[in-house]
Amino acid sequence: MAEKAKAKGGGKRPDIATFAGFLLAFGGLVGGLLLEGGEITDIAQYTAAIIVLGGTIGAVLVATPLPVALGAMKQMMAVFFDKAVTPDSTIEEIIGYATKARKNGIVSLEQDADAVEDPFLRKALNLAVDGTDLQELRKMMELEISLEEHHAESEAKVFEAAGGFAPTIGIIGAVMGLIQVMKNLENIEEVGHGIAVAFVATVYGVGLANIIFLPAANKIKARVHKEIMIKELVLEGVVGIVEGLNPKLIRSKLEAYAGEGSGNGKKGGKKKGKKS
Repeated sequence: MAEKAKAKGGGKRPDIATFAGFLLAFGGLVGGLLLEGGEITDIAQYTAAIIVLGGTIGAVLVATPLPVALGAMKQMMAVFFDKAVTPDSTIEEIIGYATKARKNGIVSLEQDADAVEDPFLRKALNLAVDGTDLQELRKMMELEISLEEHHAESEAKVFEAAGGFAPTIGIIGAVMGLIQVMKNLENIEEVGHGIAVAFVATVYGVGLANIIFLPAANKIKARVHKEIMIKELVLEGVVGIVEGLNPKLIRSKLEAYAGEGSGNGKKGGKKKGKKS
């Protein structure tokens, strides 16, 4: 049982949608520029990049506690990679434990519980094996779900904040560039070129906000909802084991979660609240 659980555990897979989305977004922008007769060097301005990135990161750090900002940087991996764990594989694992508990009693899961790779499922099973009161078990695990969701939502808001700051910093960068242009009005041939370069900062700010920061925040929220849904599934499965329900009934109950999809994690939480 333990080996089976480990085989179904962690691991990540590339998110094809994210990679394809970035490729299409940047490809469309650069392709449009080239079709209009422009050149890559027209928007490849390292000074504008320094102003926008530096200003945006600085503003985010001012607005966000450092631990949350560092956590948000780690969450960036969730944008490009999705956990391989699925509701279906989790259901099969729980049904395996339910079948064994039904035959040999819940105490027979003691060794299996210690070997479970998923920390949430491991904790829930250990509490069940230790004979924790069902209502207390549910409250403890629901509290853990709520705290994890709160932390993840806070980290997603870091990217939302960056998406709000970046365009404004881009405008500041453009104004700074125009100030330099105005200092050299006597050389009229360079004025047009200088103005064009100045507005690159605006392109960077708006582009970073709408192609990277805001989409990243939404993708992280989607990941969070999926993980919360799976944790709610796990909790309901363990509760079913403690109650001694037939594994077929537990499967029927959990398959509703598999059908909901990642966007409805909170819906399951409301159902649980009515039961407790």
